[in-house]
Amino acid sequence: MSNKRRLWQIFGPVLCAFILLLVVFLIPWEKTFSKQTIYEAAASQNTTVFKGSTMKQEAFDEGYVPFYGSSELSRFDPLHPSIIAEKYQRNYRPFLLGGPGSQSLAQFLGMQGTVKQLRNKKAVVIISPQWFTKRGQDPNAFALYYSPLQACNFLLSAKNNVADRYAAKRFLEMPDVKGEIKNSFKQIAEGKKLTTFQKFYLENRRQMLRNEDNFFSSFQLRDRVNKIHQRAKILPSAYSVKALNRVAKEQAEMHTNSNNLGIDNTFYRTRLSKKVLKRLKGSQRNFDYVHSVEYGDFQLMLEQFAKQHTNVLFIIPPINGKWMKYTGLSSKMYQESVAKMEHQLTSQGFENIADLSRRGSEKYFMEDTIHLGWRGWVAVDQAVRPFMKQPNERYNYDLSNYYFSKKWQNKDNVKRINLTDKERLKAK
Repeated sequence: MSNKRRLWQIFGPVLCAFILLLVVFLIPWEKTFSKQTIYEAAASQNTTVFKGSTMKQEAFDEGYVPFYGSSELSRFDPLHPSIIAEKYQRNYRPFLLGGPGSQSLAQFLGMQGTVKQLRNKKAVVIISPQWFTKRGQDPNAFALYYSPLQACNFLLSAKNNVADRYAAKRFLEMPDVKGEIKNSFKQIAEGKKLTTFQKFYLENRRQMLRNEDNFFSSFQLRDRVNKIHQRAKILPSAYSVKALNRVAKEQAEMHTNSNNLGIDNTFYRTRLSKKVLKRLKGSQRNFDYVHSVEYGDFQLMLEQFAKQHTNVLFIIPPINGKWMKYTGLSSKMYQESVAKMEHQLTSQGFENIADLSRRGSEKYFMEDTIHLGWRGWVAVDQAVRPFMKQPNERYNYDLSNYYFSKKWQNKDNVKRINLTDKERLKAK
């Protein structure tokens, strides 16, 4: 047997398999998902779905509404938005996007694949003031949500403007951005056009990632369908805020009876041992949410919504009042950060804001130290329900590059903008 034949027998199958795999991932593959799969994905908070495009695109075309947030979306008590929407057959279904650590920068990147599907549509954003630390996006958390597919989408549509240059610079600070994608971000950050090779690479890389997305985005979905159906049974048959608050009170009483902080028993037992509690007493007295790079990252989300003419409801939650007192977190500082967020929103035309930030001392409003639950979710629904009933209109926003600046990120004593009804109508 000749050496060539022997080599072919050894390496031929491997080479053929590689070529076949390359063809499979480079040729465009179209796939549609069943309604049941999309329904499961909407509540799963699956990171593969978050980082992909196809599942979200189909869901938004089917009328699902993105609920952008972080770890509060995981608090699946019976008053959760997904369960309320299911119970009362709302004309929308929340599609939960985010989990622990999914801050503005990760959310902005994840939004890149659904520009067309969210044009002139609605969205809900739950802002976590805890995102607004000095450094902003946690790099380790960003790694969990980093999507090379969405990075390719961003790079291939990027322009030489303040927003895209700022975004590219921020992505370059994240350790998981590597290789040719990182080199391409450098080009955009410096205000340069992508090279011919970079465009070629990104187009082919994007096609491979699209095929991977089509193949794998329905795998390992967190099955919460039974949980939604079971917990929906706890809710009153007819919608009533009073009745929902009664259920919230009953549920909260059962689940917070092990401590005097109004914290869910399981969270308290597993996360707050006596040793941990002792260490945390007074530990947050120097926390600062007023000075943060996160305000620039948050502006990226606003830029994306403006580009899509998306009508957005922003929800600003409180912090557990007893927890604030125990850890020494400054209420004055917290309200300063909220005022700064609201100023950034309203000055640019984002006027749908549900400010719940002062309600952290209300009994059963929070599920643990910083997350909404029970009566808090009822309050969220009181904002979401009328917002969803509003007719869909094309929203035009008046954005300012000032909000990317270090000056804004470090600005103190920002005042809320209180618009009268007449001024709001004039602004629209």
